[in-house]
Amino acid sequence: MADPSADAAFCADQARRFDHDRWLAALFAPAAARRGMLSLLAFNQEVARTREQVSEAMLGEIRLQWWRETIAGVFDGRPRQQPVAQELALAVARHDLARAPFERLIDARAQDLYEAPPADLAALEAYADATSASLALLCLSVLGVHDAESTAAARSVAMGWALVGLLRGLPFHAGLRRVHLPADLLAAEAATAEDVIHGRKSAAVHRVVGAVAARAAEHLRQARRRRVAREALPALLPASLADLYLRRLRRAGYDPTRPGLQVSGPLKQWRLFSRALLRRF
Repeated sequence: MADPSADAAFCADQARRFDHDRWLAALFAPAAARRGMLSLLAFNQEVARTREQVSEAMLGEIRLQWWRETIAGVFDGRPRQQPVAQELALAVARHDLARAPFERLIDARAQDLYEAPPADLAALEAYADATSASLALLCLSVLGVHDAESTAAARSVAMGWALVGLLRGLPFHAGLRRVHLPADLLAAEAATAEDVIHGRKSAAVHRVVGAVAARAAEHLRQARRRRVAREALPALLPASLADLYLRRLRRAGYDPTRPGLQVSGPLKQWRLFSRALLRRF
């Protein structure tokens, strides 16, 4: 028999270790919603880290299929005896979560298993929407928020957050031969994914990084034009951290390999606390 408290602790630990920023934001959620949000963050990390944990694409596909079947079991009332699955089953029952966003997120993560970069910015944004925005909308549902303005804001924040995360993670992903910069923007700068992987044509690559960063900033601006429900704030707070990362990236000349791009834990905590106090994101 699964231990519910141990399952919850496992999910909280996974979120804290592998998605620290969104874990911090989730701490501002009411207790009734926080547990569900942490289970979603843990699920997202289980799926997002697939590429890092397998040696070839086929093994990654098998792992993703295991999660598809796990989600099917959650919604069919037969959750696997696995901590994240057990916590997801509880969140789905308590908050009436939809199945489609889970499946959409898993399907999108299959792109991580292959080396081809996104064809253009629209393709990159579609990936961000299917992964990060799917997660954000599930978190919004856990918070009990369903209005159109808050939903649109959460999607925009998630898109901006995902683009910023992909830029910050560019050196790590390059080591896995995975490049998230749009191929058409690279080609316009006479660069390729191979140049990114091998650290060549850095000035051209930095200009592409700057273009994607500008699009991320626009998503955040679009979110802030919305009139959102106050209950939605924990799902939107990552926007305030995205601002910090974009500012540092800009100061670094849009070079993701430069030191000093990280933000200290105390600064992030203060930023989130002050934004939450003002009910802003």
